[in-house]
Amino acid sequence: MIAIHHTYWLLGGAAALLLAGIGSSLIARRFGAPLLLVFLALGMLAGVDGPGGIRFDDYTTTYQIGSLALAIILFDGGLRTRRESFRGVLAPTLLLATVGVVITAALTGLAARWLFDLGAVEGLLLGAVVASTDAAAVFFLLRAGGLQLRSRIGATLEIESSANDPVAVLLTMLLAEYLATPQGIAPAQFVLELVSQFGIGALAGTLGGFAIAAALRRMSLSGGLAALFLVAGALFAFGVTGALHGSAFLAVYVAGVIVGNRNVPGFVNLLSVLDAGTWLCQIVMFLVLGLLAAPYQIIKVLWPALGLAAFLMLVGRPLAVAACLAPFRYGKREIGFVAWVGLRGAVGIFLASIPMLMGLPHAALIFNAAFIVVLASLLVQGWTLGLAARLLDVALPRRDRAVRRVELDLPGSLERELVGYAVASDASVLGGAAVPGWAQLTMIVRGGHILMPEPDITLAAGDYAYLLAPPGRVYRLDWLFAPPEEAREAEREIFGEFSFDANVRLADVAEFYALPIRAKDAPLTLAEHFARKFEHTIEVGDRVRLGPVTLIARELSDDGVTRVGLKLQSFGGALVGRARLGNGIAKLFGRN
Repeated sequence: MIAIHHTYWLLGGAAALLLAGIGSSLIARRFGAPLLLVFLALGMLAGVDGPGGIRFDDYTTTYQIGSLALAIILFDGGLRTRRESFRGVLAPTLLLATVGVVITAALTGLAARWLFDLGAVEGLLLGAVVASTDAAAVFFLLRAGGLQLRSRIGATLEIESSANDPVAVLLTMLLAEYLATPQGIAPAQFVLELVSQFGIGALAGTLGGFAIAAALRRMSLSGGLAALFLVAGALFAFGVTGALHGSAFLAVYVAGVIVGNRNVPGFVNLLSVLDAGTWLCQIVMFLVLGLLAAPYQIIKVLWPALGLAAFLMLVGRPLAVAACLAPFRYGKREIGFVAWVGLRGAVGIFLASIPMLMGLPHAALIFNAAFIVVLASLLVQGWTLGLAARLLDVALPRRDRAVRRVELDLPGSLERELVGYAVASDASVLGGAAVPGWAQLTMIVRGGHILMPEPDITLAAGDYAYLLAPPGRVYRLDWLFAPPEEAREAEREIFGEFSFDANVRLADVAEFYALPIRAKDAPLTLAEHFARKFEHTIEVGDRVRLGPVTLIARELSDDGVTRVGLKLQSFGGALVGRARLGNGIAKLFGRN
């Protein structure tokens, strides 16, 4: 009976902590405080040195909980990474998530060696522990601050924050293994292990992602079971990869990216279910790590740990970001903001539990120092993130009138999904903007009545429009129903910065942008070029790729394309230089 009542108290106490944290988040939002800091503080208050007095020092359980939570968080981050976000930022972002982590760890390791009088490898281990950023904390704070990042910066941070965790985990594991091996590890063996971990992890993640997506397409599962299958499949790939001595964290992230970019039935509902699971994982991680912390021990290393946090924020991370992004022509403001967004989170404290679990020398020092670095990062960088975004002019104010899209997956269909929009009085679709040919208006709700689309029925303000569209193209409809300012931003994202009359000769555009075209195509107009590429019906949004430039059918008539958008696909080199002459080309070719 005592054990039964103890279980009740344990479950009730855990739920009370969750409820208290969620309630406290409302206060945290008003002050702009990092939400996850609230759960960390609650864990510390419930811990051995707090009013709760709970003694918790089980690093094995902590590592198991952290591994499970981090695997789900990384998988969710992969699911939300769209293929389109990689365009133009893939190379610099992957460099930042790999080489940048190593540079950050090396520089911070040197500082740690001096501040704590550690050996070279032990200092590097502490640097690796705090080298990765926390994606969830970053984007929560940006949303709480009412900010929306510019597309290039947003894509860079989204991919880097998710992709750098596997690198930090792998580096920490290898360094801890090196310290735990009495005879050490030869440099060649170290490099071989690194390559093996990445290779097996990438391969297993790719195979696992395709397998999960294929299984979801073929099996008819209800929403709850489908979400459970998705998580179980990701964790299976995670476990198998780790057993094969591959990077399990890299594998689960890669699997998420692949599944997220495949046509999976019910994907929108799956994401909403997984979102709750991801938040639960974040909360549990911070609560457990807060319970694990012993403030009276942490105070012993307070000042050198604060010095390490300052070095990481002001020197280590900025130098690594500059080294990785400057060659790709990122501006000083962009580099400065990405450097400041190096927000540390639960991953750092989780990695700090690995030396404790392995019983390494100075393990307690590494854990306590990492805890203070994370706490300082959440307080300093977390509270000033919105201010930094505004000062460096890398974010756009979010608008409360943002277009709201409702997505409904159709059972038995993988090629179409039903999306609904509220039609505002200033929506672009009421101003003459055409619905793309690949989208089909299926229903209009007006005044509580359902209307079928007929030739004599047009949309009006206050309507709810429901359209069928391919899942991968749904976002391209947003600009039709958005307010004018947002519509212009979304329109540029879809059709590019420039638009030309379709009667302009292809040779003129190719000459200005140094595009590769065939000699026999040079005399053609843009309209004629589209007509040759698309032998049958041309639709709004159809694209023709010419080297680093994409031509997009923007307006149509019965005779074909009448206006063409031009989207630049590169951020560097001569193309950017030519793009700066946009005013001249716009006057020459008739920009809108």
